[in-house]
Amino acid sequence: MSSSFGIVDLFAGPGGLGEGFASLRERGHATFRIGISVEKEASAHRTLTLRAFLREYQARHGILPEQFIDFHAGLLPEPDWSVVDAKAWRLATHEARALELGTPAAARTIDAAIKKLRDDNDDTILIGGPPCQAYSLVGRARSKGKVGYVPEDDERHYLFREYIRVLDRLRPAAFVMENVKGMLSSTVESRLVFEMLMEDLSSLGKRRGHQYELRAIRVEGGKARLQEAAQPSDFIVRAEEFGVPQRRHRVIIVGIRSDLVSRAACAEVVISGAARTVRDAIGAMPALRSGISRGRDDASAWRQEVTKAAKELAAIFRGKRDSHLRERFLSVAQQMACGSVHLRSNSCLADGYATSNDALLCWIERPDLRAIAQHETRGHMVSDLGRYLFAAVFGDVRGYSPKAGDFPPALSPDHRNWHSGVFNDRFRVQLFDEASTTVTSHISKDGHYFIHPDPVQCRSLTVREAARLQTFPDDYLFLGNRTQQYVQVGNAVPPFLARQIAALIRASLTSEDRRKA
Repeated sequence: MSSSFGIVDLFAGPGGLGEGFASLRERGHATFRIGISVEKEASAHRTLTLRAFLREYQARHGILPEQFIDFHAGLLPEPDWSVVDAKAWRLATHEARALELGTPAAARTIDAAIKKLRDDNDDTILIGGPPCQAYSLVGRARSKGKVGYVPEDDERHYLFREYIRVLDRLRPAAFVMENVKGMLSSTVESRLVFEMLMEDLSSLGKRRGHQYELRAIRVEGGKARLQEAAQPSDFIVRAEEFGVPQRRHRVIIVGIRSDLVSRAACAEVVISGAARTVRDAIGAMPALRSGISRGRDDASAWRQEVTKAAKELAAIFRGKRDSHLRERFLSVAQQMACGSVHLRSNSCLADGYATSNDALLCWIERPDLRAIAQHETRGHMVSDLGRYLFAAVFGDVRGYSPKAGDFPPALSPDHRNWHSGVFNDRFRVQLFDEASTTVTSHISKDGHYFIHPDPVQCRSLTVREAARLQTFPDDYLFLGNRTQQYVQVGNAVPPFLARQIAALIRASLTSEDRRKA
C-alpha cells in the first residue's frame, strides 16, 4: 500500500510549492495531502483558498466546477463557492488559513492541525520558506535607505525560527525550506542568518531522538538526487535545470529525519531537464498592445506613438554597423501602418490548445478551459514606449538585452543614475529563445524589467505570461487587483519545479517500501 504524507505549508503565498506537492499522484493515489497552508496576505490567501477548493472539488467529482470555468472565462462574477459545493468549501477554508506566523493564535491553530495530520496520515512533511524581503539583495538595499532602519529590529529576519518551532512540534519525515540566494549572505547581529539557521536545524531534536540530516538537491545526468552539502552554495537550486523557462536560483534545504535517512541514500528521479524558453511558455499566447497612461489611450493613438518611435529610431541608426537595427525599426513602422492593431486583452485559446505532448505544455494547458484568463496589458507612458520598442528590437537583433550605454541619448530617462551603473539594466527585454530572467514581485511596479520580446506588441508582460514563466497552470487564478496578482506570481515557487522536488522527496522516503514490494 502506498504511503500518505500530510503537508504543513508555511508562508504559502498563492500556493506554488504546495501545488507541486499536491499534484503528484501515483496510480491514482495522492502521496501528499495538504492539511494546513498558512498565508497572512489577504489576496494571496484568497487565491490559496480557491485553489484548495478546486482541489477538493476535483477529488470529489473528477472535474472542475462549471461555475469556475465560467468565472475563469469572465462570463460571470465570482460565485459563492459554498453554494457550489458546501463540503469542498468547508474543507478548503479549514486548509487555507489567514494567520500571522509568530503569533499565539497562529501557533494554537497550527498545533491543532498537527494532531489531526498525525492521526490521518502515515507521516508528515513541512514545506515553505520565510518571507524573502529581508534577505534579498534588492530588499536589503531598500532597507538600508530607510531612515532609522535597524536590521535587528526587522522581524522578518527571525521568522525562520517560527518555521523551526513548527518543525520541532511536527517532527515530519522530511522538510523543504526555500528562500532567495541572498539568505546566504544576509547578516543580523553581526552574524550570517544562514549560519544561525544551520545551527538551529543541526541542534533540532537532540533530546527527542529525531534529528535531521540536511541535504542539497543535486542535478546530474538528467536526474536529481539528495546529497550532503560541502558549502552553502550547494543548496542553490537552478530552476532552468528542471525544465522551467526561467533562470530562477533559490536556496532550497531538504531535511530528512534521521530514522529515515538511509532510504534517501540511493533515491533519484528523472527530471524534465530540457532547456525551455520564453517562446515555449508564451509564444502561442494571443498578441496584445499596451495601453497608454497619462494620455489618450485608444488603438489609433497607440499606433501613432509606436510608429513615430520606430521612425525616429530608424533615423538614429543610419550607420552601416547599425543597418540591421534600422531595418527592423522600419519593419515595425511598416507593420504599424499596414497591419491591424492588437487588443489590450484577448482570452482566445490558441489552435491546438491542450493537445500537445510536451511535458511543460501538458502541465500548463488545461483541456477544461474555455479561455485564457488574466491576459490583459497595463498602460505605459509614451516616453517608455520608445524604450520598450528599442529594447525589444535590440534584443531580437543583437541577441541580448541592452544596457544603459546601448540606448541612444534621445531615449535616456531623466534619472541621474542612468549611466552610473546602478540602473544599467533598468529596461530589460525577455528574449524569446532563452529562459527568462527571474520573475520577481517587482513586476508589479512598472514592467521595465519584464519587456515582451515582440517589438510590435511594445509592452510588458501580462499576469498570465508571468504566471506561465513561473509554470502556473492556466486554471490557476490569482485573486485581488492586478498589482496584487503580479506580487503573488513573483513571490511564488514554480509549481513545475515543486512537483519534481516532491517526486524526489517521495522517492527518498518510500524507496524501502518499493524494494519490499
